Amino acid sequence: MTKEEMLAAFNANSKNTLMETLGIQYIDVDAEQGWLKVSMPVGPKVHQPMGLLHGGASAALAESVGSASSVLFIDPKKFAVLGIELSCNHIRSKKEGMIYGVARIIHKGRSTHLWEIRIEDEEGKLISHCKLTNMIVPLKKD
Repeated sequence: MTKEEMLAAFNANSKNTLMETLGIQYIDVDAEQGWLKVSMPVGPKVHQPMGLLHGGASAALAESVGSASSVLFIDPKKFAVLGIELSCNHIRSKKEGMIYGVARIIHKGRSTHLWEIRIEDEEGKLISHCKLTNMIVPLKKD
C-alpha cells in the first residue's frame, strides 16, 4: 500500500468518530520507520473554559495517532489494537492555530506496542509529550 493509500484509509476510518469531531487528519506516515503524523486545528471547539487547548483534546489526539500507528504493524483482519495506558505531560498552552502529533514506535512486541507521541505547534514548540501502550489482541473467531 502506498503512503497516499494508507493516509486515505486512516482518514476514511475517522468518519463519524471523535477524530472527525475534533478535526484530526492523518497527514504523513512512514511505515518502515514506524511513525504516523496527524494535525488538529485549535479553536473554541477544543478549548477548556479558560480559552486554551483542553488537555483532553491533546490526549484524544495522542491516543488516536498512537492507536492508528499500531495498525501499521498488524494484520487488522486478525488482530485488534486496544489502548491500555496513556500518559500526557502538557508543557505549553495554545489558543488557536494548528497542532501536530507524531507517534514513533519505542517498543514493538507481539502483544504490546509502546509509542512516544510529541504534540507540537506550527513552529515546532512542544505542546504535550505523551506515551501510549497498546495491547495487540487476536480477533475472536465467530
